[in-house]
Amino acid sequence: MHSLLKILIFHVLTCFGGNALGSEIIKGTKTTDKSMLYMASIQNHSGHVCGGFLVSEDFVVTAAHCDNLNPTSVVLGTHNLKNVDNKTMRYSVRKCKHPSFVKTSSGNDIMLLKLSRKARPSKKVPLKPIKLPSHKQHLKEKKLCLVAGWGYTRTNGTVVDELQVVDVPIIDLKKCQGMWHNALPANVICAGGYDTNKGFCQGDSGGPLLCNGKTAVGVVSFNSNYNCNYPDVPNVYTDLSKFLPWMKKILKKKNC
Repeated sequence: MHSLLKILIFHVLTCFGGNALGSEIIKGTKTTDKSMLYMASIQNHSGHVCGGFLVSEDFVVTAAHCDNLNPTSVVLGTHNLKNVDNKTMRYSVRKCKHPSFVKTSSGNDIMLLKLSRKARPSKKVPLKPIKLPSHKQHLKEKKLCLVAGWGYTRTNGTVVDELQVVDVPIIDLKKCQGMWHNALPANVICAGGYDTNKGFCQGDSGGPLLCNGKTAVGVVSFNSNYNCNYPDVPNVYTDLSKFLPWMKKILKKKNC
C-alpha cells in the first residue's frame, strides 16, 4: 500500500520497493457498518493484498504497484472480510495500469480495475462510488483528512478483517520532499506518518486519502522501508487530481 547523502538517498530509493506493499491503519478505529461502502478489498488467491475504492459502477481505483501481487478479484459491499458472499460481493477484474508506471520511485502509481459486472446498489448493500476531485486540489498544511484500509496495525504485523480508518494531517509538499531528501516522484501528496502516531502500513496500498467531505484526493502509495512506527517520514499518496484526464478517458470508454 521502501553520501551520508548518497547512502541515505540510495536507501530512500530502495525503500520504495518495500513500501510498495502499501500499508494496516496505524492508531485507527473500526469503521461503522455501511459508512464506507465504496471501499474495495483487492485480493489474490491467498486473500487481501491491497485496498481500493469504487469510482463508477464499472471501475475500482487502486495502486499500480499492487499488480506485483497478482490480484485476481475485488470484494465490495462489506467492512468485514470474514463476511463475504462470493456470489454477490466478489468481482473478477481486468487491470488498467497507468502506462507510465515502472516502480513507486518513478511515480504514476495508479491503476483502474474493470469489474466483471456492474456494481449495482441494493437495499442491503447501498454501494455508491466515491466522489473524485473536479480539479487540482489545494490542500492546506495540517488539514485533517482520512485514510482507511485492512492493512497492518503495526510494523511486521498482519492484515485485519475489519476495516479501519484514521485521520491524518496534510504535510506541505516542499517540507515532505526535504524529509525524503528530494527523492519523491512527481504528482504526490504527503499526509501522516510524521509528527503524529497515525498513518498507514503494509496492506493499505491503493486505498483512498479522503478530504473535503470525503472526496478521494489521493491513493495510498508508500511509506518508509516497511516502517509503521511513527513519527518517521511522511506517508506518500498518488495525487488523484493529476490523473483525472487519464481516468476519465477510461471511464468513458469503459475500457483500457
